[in-house]
Amino acid sequence: MSYARIPRCFKDHPLKPFFVKKLILFVLFFSAAAVAMAQERFVFTPQWTAQAQFAGYYVAQEQGFYRDAGLEVEIVHPSLTQSAMSRIRRNESQATTLQLCQAMEIIDSGIPMVNILQTSMNNAMVIVSRRGVDPLTQKGARVGIWSAGFGQLAICMSIKDGLDYEWIRFANNVNLFIKGAIDATLAMSYNEYYQLVQAGYEVTDTNVYRFCDHGYNVQEDGVYMTREYYNKHKEQARKFAEASRRGWEWAAEHPEETLDIVMKYVEENHIATNRVMQDLMLKDILRLQTDRESGEREFRLRPDMVKMASDLMVEYMMIDKEVTYEQLTEE
Repeated sequence: MSYARIPRCFKDHPLKPFFVKKLILFVLFFSAAAVAMAQERFVFTPQWTAQAQFAGYYVAQEQGFYRDAGLEVEIVHPSLTQSAMSRIRRNESQATTLQLCQAMEIIDSGIPMVNILQTSMNNAMVIVSRRGVDPLTQKGARVGIWSAGFGQLAICMSIKDGLDYEWIRFANNVNLFIKGAIDATLAMSYNEYYQLVQAGYEVTDTNVYRFCDHGYNVQEDGVYMTREYYNKHKEQARKFAEASRRGWEWAAEHPEETLDIVMKYVEENHIATNRVMQDLMLKDILRLQTDRESGEREFRLRPDMVKMASDLMVEYMMIDKEVTYEQLTEE
């Protein structure tokens, strides 16, 4: 800044350096503010508390991939009193993660949703039996299921196979199972399954039923936003999806650094877990992102899996009418 721009009355004033410094700070402050305003604010809420299941989004935030895309992203996790979808409904968050079957239920309830990025290519759900026997031999068994949902496919399977399970709701751990209050429990291969292993419970091919190996390999996690929001912010949605994919790709190439980032979020959110558990979760999440047929991490919603899930849920009255691939996608 030239002194020629300083008003004449200040030219020879003893406080001239002070005023010049103030003017420079003023210009710098408002320049920074203008840059911040140019970033598009975007609130993302995963469907669950902080853990390696969402590692790619943490990486995209910490590595500056969202910022590079022109987005000012805030990651806000759900709480016991406020779910991710409740934030979406109140326009407090712009995107969340949902399993495919969850998204179908929400659409069937009258809220159109759009999948802007698919991360899961395989199903992670399993049934673990306490008695060391095949869960399919336990007709009428008391089986744990998540209170928050996620068990739509299991309910369809139990009806189809005539198992007549009695579903017992649980919140977010395996305590009911370990204490013997239930005969078997649903679990995610990247989460509750490893909780059982860490608790010393024996899991074998005999007492674990993996849905993906029995004709129920339906994709799970993807990033969704309402159709209404998407139609008004398509470019923003594209930026967020591309930066998130970049985060997941970086995570696959840098697992140890990614684990450091995950543990930062875990500790900041006061989550009761450990690095070993999060390491196991991260490895399994990345495995589930590889398509069985192509061997590639494709990041796409598969029309055949959408059709399979929709047909099952209609047949067993989980939804009233078919949800199509076109309803879920951006077109």
